[in-house]
This record gives sequence, structure tokens and C-alpha cells, in this order.
Amino acid sequence: MTVTDNITTDRTTRVRAAERFAYAMRHHVLDMGEAQGQGYVGQALGAADMFAAVYSGRLRYRPADPHWAERDRFLLSTGHYAIGLYAALAEAGTVSVSELETYGSDDSRLPMSGMASYTPGMEISGGSLGHGLPVAVGMALGLRHQGSPSLVFNFLSDGELDEGSTWEAAMGAAHHRLGNLVALVDMNALQADGPTAGVLGIEPVQDKWAAAGWSVHRVDGNDAGALLDALDDIATRTSPTGTPSVVVCDTRIGFGVPMLETREKAHFMRIDEDEWSVCRDQLTARFHDAEFHEGDHS
Repeated sequence: MTVTDNITTDRTTRVRAAERFAYAMRHHVLDMGEAQGQGYVGQALGAADMFAAVYSGRLRYRPADPHWAERDRFLLSTGHYAIGLYAALAEAGTVSVSELETYGSDDSRLPMSGMASYTPGMEISGGSLGHGLPVAVGMALGLRHQGSPSLVFNFLSDGELDEGSTWEAAMGAAHHRLGNLVALVDMNALQADGPTAGVLGIEPVQDKWAAAGWSVHRVDGNDAGALLDALDDIATRTSPTGTPSVVVCDTRIGFGVPMLETREKAHFMRIDEDEWSVCRDQLTARFHDAEFHEGDHS
């Protein structure tokens, strides 16, 4: 059984493990992105620490048994972030690192947008933004009716907070006192049509979640320690019946690769053939500590 075995270890060790998990994920993302020459690379790089904190620090799962009944559920509402989840599943051992080479190809189990029927560890087919949290609410309610201690983690984006269905689900979660539900919001401030604030302003985000009846944390989503601290605090209060929790995560698109952090067309990136090696070099330089480079994927 993985990964909660390490929760009793000291904080420094856990933070280090999450950082190394995220570093390896970012290399996987670049490898998959190069296979297609384009994709939602920026979002996956920016959200890698969020995935890593959950998978290395809190989620209960069995890599060889993705349908284990007692697992916690991780729902990827943002289906276009699938490249990031595949990188996490590879580091978690649910899919092999070698299988990442098939990303986006015909007959691959790793399509460019997440499909639950294809990929082990993918709980729902995401992509129609605004439906992930409603599914998570139903799943959390169903698990409680079954007497299951499992938690439901729902990853969603700041753009999804423009969707009315998200807020209806948020109110429903509080109404049904789903203390077994945790939402993580990637606040990277960008949507397909431009900056999130320019498309439809969503601040004050914390106040809105609190008004809907949720316990709220807001953290730097590229700080593994802050993420783990928030998830640890939530863990002290999770229960089948209680207050749902949300972690609002401020992230930076392309984090770890400076040339991508400043790229103007950052939602769906096209990266030239000669840029991939530069991206890897910049990523390696960004995380210069030698410990990060054991088993380096570059």
C-alpha cells in the first residue's frame, strides 16, 4: 500500500520527497510534450507541486491495483491537464515511465485529454470544465453511504470557477456536510481566452468558498512545504460528515523552466524542436541541488 507510509516521517523529509517527485514529473512532462511538439505543458509544469504533494504526501492508493476499493479518489476535472496526471501516475508507479513515450499516439492509454476508460488511475473523463466538482460531490456522498473512509480529492482550475455548476456543487457539498471532500484549485491566472481576471473576475476567491460553507486555505502552489502543511491541517479535520475543504493554490505557468514561464501564448504551447533541450537544461539548473538529479530524466 502506498503512500501514506511516509506521513509519520519528519516534515523536512516529506517536503524533500514532494519536491523530488515534482522535479521528476516536470521532466516527464517535457518528454511527453516533445513527443507531440505542443500541448498543455505550461499548466502541467505549474501544477506539478500540487500533484506531487497529494500523491507523495496524502493519497491512499495501490499502484498495482488502481481499482482498490479502499483507495482515495483523485478526480482530474481539467482533462487537458492529463499530461500532468500521467507524469504523477508514472512517479507513483501506476503506469510505467516507458509508457509515457506513447502519449497522444494512436491506441495509447495516455490520450491528450483524460479518459477514465483508457488510463489506470484516471477516475473520471474530464474536460468539460465545471463538471468535475459535481461528480466529486456525488462520489463523496456515495462513499459515505457505503461507510467508506476514503477521501475524494478534486483538482480544478481557476477558469472553472467561472462555471455556475461549480458553485452549485460547492453549496451542495456544504449542505450535505461532505467532510470527506477536498478540492484543489490551480490559480494560474490564465484561460484559453486570456488572463482569468480579464475573462471574468473571480476574486475574492477565499471569501466565496468560505461563504459557500467550505474550510479554506490559500497557499503558494509552487511551495511543496506550504501545500503539505495545508493538506496535513485538512487531514486533522476530515471525516465522513463535516466541512469540505479547499486549497486555493497560486501557481505560475511553466514553473521551473524560465523560457516557458514568460511565454506569451502559454495556454496551449507550441515549442520548437531546438527548444526542448534548452527547457531541460533550464529545469536542471532551476533545481540545482545534487539530490534532485539522482535518476535524472534529462
